[in-house]
Amino acid sequence: MTFDPNALKFDSSGLLPAIAQDAASGEVLMLAWMNAESVARTLETGKVTYWSRSRQTFWVKGETSGHLQHLVEMRVDCDRDCLLIFVRQEGPACHTNRRTCFYTAIRDGVEVELMAPMV
Repeated sequence: MTFDPNALKFDSSGLLPAIAQDAASGEVLMLAWMNAESVARTLETGKVTYWSRSRQTFWVKGETSGHLQHLVEMRVDCDRDCLLIFVRQEGPACHTNRRTCFYTAIRDGVEVELMAPMV
């Protein structure tokens, strides 16, 4: 069966969440949003392309920073309303210059920073 990005279940804004995971380590790197066109562009180019809700435009991850995400595999969840994107990450995934956006834990009601920015 040929994949059709329009067959995904997008929210009222035409978006769905996309979780980026490192294909080699399994580490969850970030969550961003995609629309049908950004899904199609990602599959076509192999460069993960998101939809920026704040800028209302397409965002090729790493295009300005050089910290590209190369598509390894895209998976659709059972409800077809979320994507899991396995990537080969170049450099940090987070705009704070950390490997992952999930660098803060909540332990006993206290926020604990788990990693410093990459040098």
